[in-house]
Amino acid sequence: MNKIDELLKKGVKILSPESVEISDEVKVECIEKEVVIHAGCRIYGKDTLIKEGAELGFESPVTIYNCQIGRNVKLKGGVFYESTFLDGVSIGFGAQIREGCLLEEEARCAHAVGLKQTILFPYVTLGSLINFCDLLMAGGTDKKNHSEVGSSYIHFNYTPNQDKATASLIGDVPRGVMLREPPIFLGGQGGIIGPVRIGYGVVVAAGTIVRKDLLEENTLFIDYPARVSKKVPFHRGLYNNPKRIFKSNVFYIANLIALRIWYLDVRSVFLDKVLLDAAVAKLDMGINERIKRLREVAYNMPKSIELYKKIKGHEDGIVEWKEKFYKRWDQLEDLLLREKQDHGDSKKKEAFLKALQDSIQKNGNSYIPVIKGLDQKGSKKGTIWLQEIVDNVVKKAEKIVS
Repeated sequence: MNKIDELLKKGVKILSPESVEISDEVKVECIEKEVVIHAGCRIYGKDTLIKEGAELGFESPVTIYNCQIGRNVKLKGGVFYESTFLDGVSIGFGAQIREGCLLEEEARCAHAVGLKQTILFPYVTLGSLINFCDLLMAGGTDKKNHSEVGSSYIHFNYTPNQDKATASLIGDVPRGVMLREPPIFLGGQGGIIGPVRIGYGVVVAAGTIVRKDLLEENTLFIDYPARVSKKVPFHRGLYNNPKRIFKSNVFYIANLIALRIWYLDVRSVFLDKVLLDAAVAKLDMGINERIKRLREVAYNMPKSIELYKKIKGHEDGIVEWKEKFYKRWDQLEDLLLREKQDHGDSKKKEAFLKALQDSIQKNGNSYIPVIKGLDQKGSKKGTIWLQEIVDNVVKKAEKIVS
């Protein structure tokens, strides 16, 4: 009996079996009953998992490679590669979801969306025709009150210096995981030039390009600069503000570390082992990717110093900082990798886990109702625990280059 027949027998709905391709390495036991697979779909990869109620290819054929797909996920058309989708995620046709993505419960994307190394918290919604790689977005409380990105939006993640140390943090992890923060709205026909940080409740007007941090919460940002054409010298590799690049990237990595700990200590109560391991693997991929990209910038510092001296004709404090960043990179990388194992203050963690258990007793064993069922004190305990993890990573990293 071939794989298609085995799947049909166990209750998988394959609507046009002769048009569907399932590779030899895909495990039949990892595609659950009541999954719906439409015509033209292709499923590859030994690590592929498709949970009950998922539907693939309703609007156009879907190609899956080593993805983990939760219950009732709707992947309506496109290519999905080495990413994890938790329960209730929905993505329209024409998607290109590349490696390292983690979309949490009820996150949604319309058609023609491109993601890579992207993390979307529950309910975050993306419109159509969007390129949204190398970032984390949180905010919102439910399907109606959710963070949203308007159509035709771009996260610019590649610089003229030919690096990608540009990950942007829209919201954060310590507060975002509690599902009680105001949503963030990024208006359509706009973009972000990473790396930036955006606070909760921020509304960015349509057509606006965000070029700096927007941390003042619950504000409207409108940018209509005068359109003055001008030419200025450009020196590839100069890095005028490497401290900002360093701090933004370390802060982003610290948030990923906190989210990784959240999965190991909190999400593990609610997710089955395969989905849990897959999600943690995506966070490891994200941490490693961001370290790699920051390393590339550090290794560019000798050239930057040489250019700076040539152009400015003198040395100043920034030259000394660049030298420390380059020469002490190995210490920095060791720190960031080591901090992945630190679960924070044990008393603060245990105080939150006790509050979590109280909520489980009241609200059952489903993740979102339990998190939303935490009282304000319980939620604050979790945020304090996670924020301390973030702050400690940032302080230790800054101390190395100070």
